[in-house]
Amino acid sequence: MSSDRQPVEDPGAAAVPPPRGGAFLLAQLGAHAAGRFGERVGELGLAPPDVGLLRMIATEPGRSQRSLAADLGVVPSRVVALIDNLEKKGFVERRRSAEDRRHHELYVSEDGRRALGRVREVAALHEDDLFAALDEEDRVRLTALLGRIAEQQGLTPGVHPGYRNLQKRPG
Repeated sequence: MSSDRQPVEDPGAAAVPPPRGGAFLLAQLGAHAAGRFGERVGELGLAPPDVGLLRMIATEPGRSQRSLAADLGVVPSRVVALIDNLEKKGFVERRRSAEDRRHHELYVSEDGRRALGRVREVAALHEDDLFAALDEEDRVRLTALLGRIAEQQGLTPGVHPGYRNLQKRPG
């Protein structure tokens, strides 16, 4: 007697189509896009959270770790660990605040600016690859529609909500 069992087909069972809703497609594409972006910036020695922090510091040089934590929606101690990583890589500098010596101001270093330049190139290629099925008009329209949805959902512009769920990195 064979132990190989064949599945029994139920002639009354309906075939279940794959999910086709807009929310599922957004989640599917978001996961795909995030994974591909992570691979691409990983080749530069960065992780996506590093890229976001560098960008946020570059757009507001001298900001405090506390203000960065507030914008990210995380506790300040979490930002300290993230900034430690970027400082070790030579991409971020902490400087004592002239106004309050207990606080540090954050600045992107020269190496960090060069890394951001490479990230911009990678990000542009990434977006071109993702949106290759769309013409320029469709891309502009899709971006505007997604922006409206993000605003309606109360998302902070330019801040990935994933910072709240980041796992602590080793070392």
